Formats: sequence, structure tokens, C-alpha cells
Amino acid sequence: MKKTVNLLAVSILGGVITLGSYLLFIQDKTHQKIIVKTEEKPSIIHASNNGSSFIPENVLDFTKAAKESVDAVVHVKNTSVKTVRDPYAEIYYGRGYGSKKYAQVGTGSGVIISSDGYIVTNNHVIKGATELQITLNNKRVYKAKLIGKDAKNDIALVKIDATDLPFMTFANSDNIKVGEWVLAVGNPYNLTSTVTAGIVSAKGRDLKGNQNMESFIQTDAAVNPGNSGGALVNTRGELIGINTAISSKTGSFIGYSFAVPSNIAKKVVEDLLEYGRVQQAVLGVQGGELNGTIANQLDIETTEGFYVQKVTEDSGAEKAGIKPDDIITKINNVKITSFADLTGFLRSKEPNEIVKITILRNGTELILDVALSEKELLKSNLGFRLLDLSVKELEENHIKNGVKIIDIENEYLINYGVKDGYIITGINGSPINSADEVAQIIEKYLGKYPIRLEVINLKGEAERYIFR
Repeated sequence: MKKTVNLLAVSILGGVITLGSYLLFIQDKTHQKIIVKTEEKPSIIHASNNGSSFIPENVLDFTKAAKESVDAVVHVKNTSVKTVRDPYAEIYYGRGYGSKKYAQVGTGSGVIISSDGYIVTNNHVIKGATELQITLNNKRVYKAKLIGKDAKNDIALVKIDATDLPFMTFANSDNIKVGEWVLAVGNPYNLTSTVTAGIVSAKGRDLKGNQNMESFIQTDAAVNPGNSGGALVNTRGELIGINTAISSKTGSFIGYSFAVPSNIAKKVVEDLLEYGRVQQAVLGVQGGELNGTIANQLDIETTEGFYVQKVTEDSGAEKAGIKPDDIITKINNVKITSFADLTGFLRSKEPNEIVKITILRNGTELILDVALSEKELLKSNLGFRLLDLSVKELEENHIKNGVKIIDIENEYLINYGVKDGYIITGINGSPINSADEVAQIIEKYLGKYPIRLEVINLKGEAERYIFR
């Protein structure tokens, strides 16, 4: 009997120990797993084969974004044929002797934006190309055709003859935040798709000395030669910018890189596909950005925003009621603290689009609906208007560059038979690629030096005109 009681006690004790072990180890672990699965932002667990790997909570994982990106980024090879003349050989043997042609090769990156082969890159990557070659991440090689380009925003669109390609989705670059993690994907130094990580360092960055683009995204993700035209992506693998430039004294990355915002790139691509050229929307105001010094001079308290000095007659701004001395602080709830913020926003919008402008007037905040206007065709100081040419128009005229003359008012040119449709290809020996370039050159030379216009007439013949 005593032996039986002892046996029963041992059994009970064993049962208690077993139950306690279950509650302590097994049940508690099960409870922990349930908590992990029901967290709003679950921890990221990297499991190895032996099940012993553990990664702490809140660790970022870039693998999904990288996987979504690398196959949609391509290598771009630009081949251009250059001619080198030997003036001494021409003196002795005649023009054409001693000239040598050689192929100059440049490389960069591009981003596939559609499954049927449309690729966006930088204009400077494809500039002057006689042949474009695209290499996918899987090593397939294609010849590309230039669809359109925009030097002002440094964006170009090319196409390859392919289907079912991986492509990248445009994100809204207005929504990105300073400090947000980003990846730069490209082909530096002719390497295959390379991924680097960083954060958004600044938005609306104006690079001094850059005459075209004025509203970059700045990041500290490593970007090197060959990355131009590649993708800047968020942690979801969406396109938020086209990597374009670095700030460096050596030519290699030293901590700063810059990208064209995706909203601007998307708008440029849409315009190139629909119109062949970029339609530029304007607000119809002139002025400058505020800072502490200017605010003191104007005797106002606000130190951020765009100060309106003049409103263009019959513009959307005037019709909506914007007046001189108004301060623009927001457009569509996007904060405006600099001139770059304003121009960057407008470059992503279409003419006739209605935007909400928040202004400060005598300390009172007002919100006005403004219909954006289309930028007038550039009127030069020489008495005519100019229009940028599309890639199709350049091909039809068998030229690589030029701008079209329209609305001639210059009696000198009219008397010499110049008509609407003539194309200016060069001024004082410099090739002309845009109407803005003509304005800059004329402003520089007019009244100081002779201006020599090189034009193509309606028959495709070259002519020259000199202004003194």
C-alpha cells in the first residue's frame, strides 16, 4: 500500500512538472508568435535553414525594392561619329583630305516604364547619338529609337522593339519626405545593375550654374558616372526620380547626388508622346523667393514663400485675383519656400490645369483657384517668335538640331524672303537646340558683336544672315 502511495505521489509530481514546463516554454512561445502576427507593423524575421537566425524589430529590408527595380533598369550605350580635320593636309591636298572619322562611346542608364519597351533616361546620356544600344539586366541587347527629348528638364524617351518587359511604376514625388530611405539603381562604370541606399537629403534643390533644371531631389545614395538616367526608388520599389547629377570636384561620388523628380519626368514623357515637345505651364507672376534679408527690406514678417512683384496681364494669376505684394506659400498643399519649389511644381503641370494657390495678403491667408496658362512662344529681340522642334520634325528636315521661326515681324528678314517655317540651326558657329538657347545668345551678343544666323529655308537649303 505504501509503495502504491509513493508511486502515485511521484506520478502526480511528474505531471505537475510536465504541465509547468508546457506553460512556461511551449504555451508562452505560442503566445509570443500570436503577438508578432497581430502587430500593426510586424517585425522582419530572416529565417535560415537551421531556424536560429533572429533579426531585431524595426530593421529595414530593401530586398523587395531592389528586386522590383534591378530588372527594370537598363544600360544605355551612346555611339556618336566625330570627324577630326587636319588643316595642314587640306592646305596641301584640298578640303576633305586628312579628315578622320572615329566613334565616340558614352554610357549611362535608363528605366523601363512600359512592358512594350519605352525607356526614360537623361537627355545628356543620349545627346549627339548616331546609334543607341540598350542592354537589359538579363544581357539581352536591343537597338533603340529616340522618341523625344527635353534639354530643359534633361529627360529623353527612347524605345526598343520588345514585349513583356519588367517596368517601373511612377510614384508621386510630391509626397516624398526628407529623411525617407531611397535606393539608387543604375550601371556605374559599365557594371550591371547596381543598388545603393541612402536618404532624401533635400527637395527642390537648385544647383548653381545649372541653367536648365532647378528643382532636384538631393540624396546621399552613392551615384557615380554611368548612373545618369537610372532610377531613384522608394522602399516599395516605385520610381520617385531619375538620377541625373553629382556634386563632385573629382568626378566621382563624394556624398551628394541629384535626381529629376518623377512628377516632372512623367509629365515630360506624356508630352513627348502626345505632342512631340513639352508643353510648359506658367502661373503668370514675376518675383523671387523670400529670406530674412529680403523680408526685412520689404518690412514683412514672413521669411518663406514666393514674393509676387508683378502679375502678367491676362494671365491665369491675374484672372484669379493674385496681386503684387502677395506671398505664395502653397500650391495644391505643396509648401513653397523657394523659387525652385515653384518652378519644380509648375514643370509637372499642364497648361489649363487648375491649381489651388495659397497666398498671404497683408497677413491674411487666401486660397485662390488659378488656371495655368501656356508659356508664350519665345519672342526674340530680332523680331520673330521661335518654336522648339520635335524629334520627328528634325528627322523630316534631316537635321540634328534647330528651332523654327514663326510670326516674323523683322522687315530686314522679310525683305530678304525669310518666311515662317525657316529653321535656325546655329548662331555665331554654335549649334542651337532650343528657343531658350537663342534668347541667351542674342542677349549676350546683341548690340556688342555681329550676330550670324545659320538657317535652313523651306527648300532645305542653307542660308546665312548677319545682324550688326
